[in-house]
Amino acid sequence: MIALCVESSHTRGMGHFFRSCVLADALVAAGHAVKFYVNEHPPTATLLRRRGIPFDIVPLDDAGQDWERAAIARDGIGLWIYDCHRTDIRSAMRIKAAGIPLVTFDDRGSGAAVTDLHIAALAFEPDEELAGNRVMRGVEYLMLDPTIPAYRRQRTSAEKLIVTLGGADTYGVTLKVMRLLSKAGRKATIVVGPAFMHGDDLSRQATTDFTIKRGVPSLIEEFAKHDVAVTGGGMTPFEANASGLPCLVIANEDFEIPVGRELEKLGGALFAGHHSKLDESLFAFDLPVETMSSAALQRIPIDGTRRVVEAVLSI
Repeated sequence: MIALCVESSHTRGMGHFFRSCVLADALVAAGHAVKFYVNEHPPTATLLRRRGIPFDIVPLDDAGQDWERAAIARDGIGLWIYDCHRTDIRSAMRIKAAGIPLVTFDDRGSGAAVTDLHIAALAFEPDEELAGNRVMRGVEYLMLDPTIPAYRRQRTSAEKLIVTLGGADTYGVTLKVMRLLSKAGRKATIVVGPAFMHGDDLSRQATTDFTIKRGVPSLIEEFAKHDVAVTGGGMTPFEANASGLPCLVIANEDFEIPVGRELEKLGGALFAGHHSKLDESLFAFDLPVETMSSAALQRIPIDGTRRVVEAVLSI
């Protein structure tokens, strides 16, 4: 049994969880059983039940509690994977004391130092030293939605816009983008995730210029219907770019700023800045869409999950 321990919340967002679901599916396809350990978060629990994935709710916000070793013994865990952004050294040491390998993803916590494998697909600061006994970094380790190849296509115009700011959109950036779109006289599809908590404000701002969709079954299918996306700085713009969909990227958190800049450097996106200080001129959507779409299709690899699974199972 492989453990996937994931933080998912309104504050943290749901990007870690969605990425772990891609990994879980790939591990199951490779013949391995998986179990999730997640913090209390009703939208996450609902999605896990819907997918039929076994899980336990655990106190991830209190690293002083020693629950991991009991879980390892009870569930027969042979490999532990953390996707929590900041793994605590106390928790990591309990995993290592149980004698099983430990893997983390894009981990800036103290626990990363004792990992057997640290996969950092979203580490773009050239001077940043990442902790871990073996570190694999770069976009070639992106774990993207496996349905993307069926929907890849070249874009040539910026007619149809889609806005998706994450499973939670902690700071309500969707609402700010809607105001900018209204000011520019643009229509858009607005996709909000399962942990979105700004529903009343969204209803007040909704007009006939916006098509509001909640918890869509497949974001990749929605991308296929559009020409440009406005996204946060997590995994979503990489999935959009891999589909050939150019992006305007907004950093919801400070650590998403290097992601936005890297995506702009790769050519499939423009970075609109931190949500607190956006470059509003970009929302006129006078973009070199065809050039951006071509760059996106060429520079975002779609086979990262295979590389990750091979690396994880090798330990």
